[in-house]
Amino acid sequence: MGSSYALFDRSELSVLPLGQRRHDLSAHQILPLTAVDVTSSEFSEVGRRIRDAREQGAAVVLMMGAHVLRAGVQQYLIDLMERGFITALAGNGACAIHDYELALIGATTESVADYIRTGQFGLWHETGRLNDVIRSAAADGVGLGEAVGRQIEENGYPHKDISVLAAAYRLKIPFTIHVGIGYDIIAEHPNYDGAALGAASYTDFLIFTKVLEKLQHGVMMNFGSAVMAPEIFLKALAMVRNQAARQEEAISEFTTLVCDLRDLPEGYRREAAKNNPNYYFRPWKTMLVRTVADGGASYYVKGSHADTVPQLWSALRADRPA
Repeated sequence: MGSSYALFDRSELSVLPLGQRRHDLSAHQILPLTAVDVTSSEFSEVGRRIRDAREQGAAVVLMMGAHVLRAGVQQYLIDLMERGFITALAGNGACAIHDYELALIGATTESVADYIRTGQFGLWHETGRLNDVIRSAAADGVGLGEAVGRQIEENGYPHKDISVLAAAYRLKIPFTIHVGIGYDIIAEHPNYDGAALGAASYTDFLIFTKVLEKLQHGVMMNFGSAVMAPEIFLKALAMVRNQAARQEEAISEFTTLVCDLRDLPEGYRREAAKNNPNYYFRPWKTMLVRTVADGGASYYVKGSHADTVPQLWSALRADRPA
């Protein structure tokens, strides 16, 4: 039995080639791998903790919003993976879309303000091919991030050298993608399959949760994700702590780092009052306070991703053993 309500007919949509779209970011704007001054002391401390974590075989996870990729810091992320400092990454659906478009045509990011006026926003043919990749991933029981990374790496995409997903696939590092139905432009396309997307992304959630089994003495980082990262982390951490407790073990001593643009007070290691709007900024209460309350440590750095990611990389570079 179908829906009691009428459904929108996607077959009438006008889907245009990406070649007709104006782009706000091109491959030429990707930042070169260059050391910068580490102006935030937090990065020096977190860098030390990342080294300690890797020496102990603990997980170092970087979660992100898509604006991280739009900041052009791909080379820094890829190098951190190649040098073994990052053991897993996690992003939202837009991360996969921007990474895929950059690898395919060397450009990404459209003006919402311009294209929403004509209803063309998001309706670009090549981007919609991701739905076919996702359907195949679900049929094969493969996670969304792995499927997109494999598609880019194994099919000769001309700009795969700046694809973080392809690098993760090549290095056998999980880059999990966590989506919401209807959140991303691929949901507009006639070939979108919500069930397949849900299956592939839930596989990624279970992969991400498995990674957290090694979070004790590890590091969890969040660059610019106000909702996805803290919410996914919270549920996955509950699951691995539940399992650890049954084995009389604990996952409590780890480090969190949040990098964002919001002003937080010096006392950010305590929750804001409920009448403070910042109480509803989930990275604060979830990642900087609640999940590290039993022996962990937390750090917050305010700054743009074009500044903070290079500083993290530079801190790790400067901290190289002689």
